[in-house]
Amino acid sequence: MSTTGAMAHITVKSPDQMQELGRRLAPLLRPGDLVLLTGELGAGKTTLTRGLGEGLGVRGAVTSPTFVIARVHPSLTGGPPLVHVDAYRLGGGLDEMEDLDLDVSLPESVVVVEWGEGKVEELSEDRLHVVIGRAVGADAPGGPEGALEAEVDDVREVTVTGLGARWAEAGLPALETC
Repeated sequence: MSTTGAMAHITVKSPDQMQELGRRLAPLLRPGDLVLLTGELGAGKTTLTRGLGEGLGVRGAVTSPTFVIARVHPSLTGGPPLVHVDAYRLGGGLDEMEDLDLDVSLPESVVVVEWGEGKVEELSEDRLHVVIGRAVGADAPGGPEGALEAEVDDVREVTVTGLGARWAEAGLPALETC
């Protein structure tokens, strides 16, 4: 059973801020890290991953791998490659994902799995779980009555939780100042 290490709650008010959160999270990542991204369609999972890719200094544009399932972005800076997986179309758990060989690439890579909850947790006791939720209407921080609907629609509440010993002292609360 994994234990919860560090946790951070961040309010993100735009896609640019979501990408910036990814850039700020990237220096905390190292080879062997598994990152699970959870959120509805359009929540910002790929935008966050794009920021992770920029922060890790990887090659290639980070785009949604929905149709190819997984995409590998080698490092341009000598760091770990980024393996970006979209498990949306995969119905089963880890068994269905075995063809992706994530267990083989995990030790030397940072593996980010969109829609991975309930599917890849067995890969590592130590993992980072990022949950992205939409802030709703007047409940959105900075969303007073009469605020532009488009601005409120961009607001996200992000919870970053480190699970396992790896994340016990990871410095996640520093992310809250995004």
